Amino acid sequence: MSRTLSLIVVCVLATASSLLAQTTVVRPTEIDDVLVNPGMGIETFQRFNGQPLNEGVQWSEVGPERASAGAATPVDFPASSVAYVRWFWSQIEPQRGKYDWSIIDAALSEAHRHGQRLAIRIMPYDDKHAMPDWYISSGARRANAATDKDGAIWSPDAEDPVYVRDWSALVVEAGKRYDGHPDLNHVDISTVGYWGEGWGPYLPSWSIQQQLIDLYFKAFPRSLLLMNFDALPALEYGVKLGAGWRLDCWGDWGRPGRNFAHMKDLYPQQLARGGALLQNAWQTRPVALETCGVPEHWHQWKYPLQPILDQALRWHASTINLKSSKIPDDWKAAFDEFQKRIGYRFVLKKLDYPSQVSRGSTAAVNMWWFNAGVAPVYRPYTLAMAIGDTVIPLDTDVRQWLPGDSVYENTIAVPYDISPGRYPVRVAMLDPASHKPVIRLAIEGRQPDGWYQVGEITVN
Repeated sequence: MSRTLSLIVVCVLATASSLLAQTTVVRPTEIDDVLVNPGMGIETFQRFNGQPLNEGVQWSEVGPERASAGAATPVDFPASSVAYVRWFWSQIEPQRGKYDWSIIDAALSEAHRHGQRLAIRIMPYDDKHAMPDWYISSGARRANAATDKDGAIWSPDAEDPVYVRDWSALVVEAGKRYDGHPDLNHVDISTVGYWGEGWGPYLPSWSIQQQLIDLYFKAFPRSLLLMNFDALPALEYGVKLGAGWRLDCWGDWGRPGRNFAHMKDLYPQQLARGGALLQNAWQTRPVALETCGVPEHWHQWKYPLQPILDQALRWHASTINLKSSKIPDDWKAAFDEFQKRIGYRFVLKKLDYPSQVSRGSTAAVNMWWFNAGVAPVYRPYTLAMAIGDTVIPLDTDVRQWLPGDSVYENTIAVPYDISPGRYPVRVAMLDPASHKPVIRLAIEGRQPDGWYQVGEITVN
């Protein structure tokens, strides 16, 4: 080979090597929109997206039993990814051993139709809605008397083996039918007392309480479970087994005529008593909050809004139940900002990848992500990169992306069967079942199919 030809070959190889070594650096533009994402945000309650709100400061504890007619319509309420519905035992089991699962089936279908997942609770009874007639007449023991202060409602003796047997049968059958359902967001652990919240004057022995809590982890092993907050021993026990937690008087700053406020006299102290177990539960299981009354109550009672919202952020809340009641007009901007911080909020800050790759080769990909929310995501969504139409799942567990910075630094395999050419580079978080993008990112570039175009790449 002549010296001139050798020089040409060396130059060509050096140029090719230089081109292959070039790196594309992408810094996507962050957006400030309210993002509606799975498993987080403001819930609808006893209804679904686009259905009429409760009027005034009223709401119902009786969950819907049939699908509604008609399509969703615009309402003055935030769009929601979670519909929270709860029913009484008498609705689901109107006759002993005969369950009306069509009620929950309809709610799951309705949630799916409205672009939501369903969160559920089945409640034994409360101070206005009785236990099933068949149970009351079954010979089961009563905990109170008709002449007692609360005697207008028949309260069961949860120490009675009949209660344990019949309530357990309901939970077990519900688990058989709904555990792991793709449209189920989470399940409240419901045991004894009003609304099944595990507090009150007629609690059974601790061993019975444990048995009723254990039941949910056996019946719903694939579902996210939430433990009610009021009774500390039960709360600690459920969280230790793997539940998240919920409380239902968020925002109570001191109602007129009362010398007690949940936000000042119970909730902060309860978390402190529970120590790291309760305070760090949010890192692996969700925290859900429900308003004391509704926002209009807060407005009328002149509660300070910002400290209430700030406390929810300090608790790392993912979902908020406002009982599908209107947000006062002068608070809407604050609630919009609040929605940008609850749950998770993923921002792709930087992406590095080779500008050119060869078919069948490997390519180094480096990503810097920022979770601008206050909680992680709790489902195993798939982080993916696409070269044109070729989807490449990335080996990382996004559930571990706590608030703050995370990185993905790895090599990807470039498929051999991709044709040479110039392709768009896109990223997305995919549902592991449908393999379709389901999470909105806080960056520009979203395509109609949910993928985000972030650059281009040449395949040789």
